Formats: sequence, C-alpha cells, structure tokens
Amino acid sequence: MALTLVLKPHERMIIGGAVMKNGSRTTEFSVENTVSILREKDIMSDSEAITPCRRIYFVIQLMYVDSGCLSEYMAMFRELTEDVVSAAPSTIDYIERITDLTSDGKYYQALKLARKLINYEEELLKHVH
Repeated sequence: MALTLVLKPHERMIIGGAVMKNGSRTTEFSVENTVSILREKDIMSDSEAITPCRRIYFVIQLMYVDSGCLSEYMAMFRELTEDVVSAAPSTIDYIERITDLTSDGKYYQALKLARKLINYEEELLKHVH
C-alpha cells in the first residue's frame, strides 16, 4: 500500500537519505515502496542537538536515514544513553524502550519516543537550580 504525502510549499523532507525541498506549490505524491521518510517537522539539525537527549534523537535520526554507518551510530547511541542514565537515572524507562526499538530496527518509532524523552529532559531541567 502506497504512502501518500502532501508537502506544503517549500517544505523539506528526507526520503531514503536524500534531502528534498518542495517548490512553491503544495504537492501530493505517493511512495510505493518501503523507505525511510522524515518530514521537516521531524528533522533535527546537528546545531539543534544541544542537550544530551537531543543528541540521542539526532543519532537515532542518523541511524534511520544513513544505514551505511549504522555500527558507528550504534556506538555513539550506547555512549550517549549510558551518560544520560548515569546523570538522570529517572530516564531509564525511556532509554530501555528506545534501545529495544533501535535494536529491532524500528528507528521511526524510536524517534517518536525520543521526542518524549526530550520533553522529559526539558521538565527535569526546569527544576535544576
């Protein structure tokens, strides 16, 4: 079954590692095979990965769109998650579920959960004096 996408004018997305940008009009198209897809709202740039949990999200994003360097990204992911759990043990439930998803190759689902981890991190940081 094809996935139909509607892109807003000038909206960016990543399809199978290729960064694409829509033209000046709304465009609708179908993707008829299985490929990694990230819409602009889900794409995090390197410069936005400024906190430990944002760096986890960014590395998972790299896993999803660039499978050629997967072992390198997995090593980075393990190091980042160990650091986060060490600094904030209350994140362990998120980290364990994200780790399970990445181990199963379910990177998009891991990204969705990593977004929740980022929100949790923001709440924790509000209470740090």
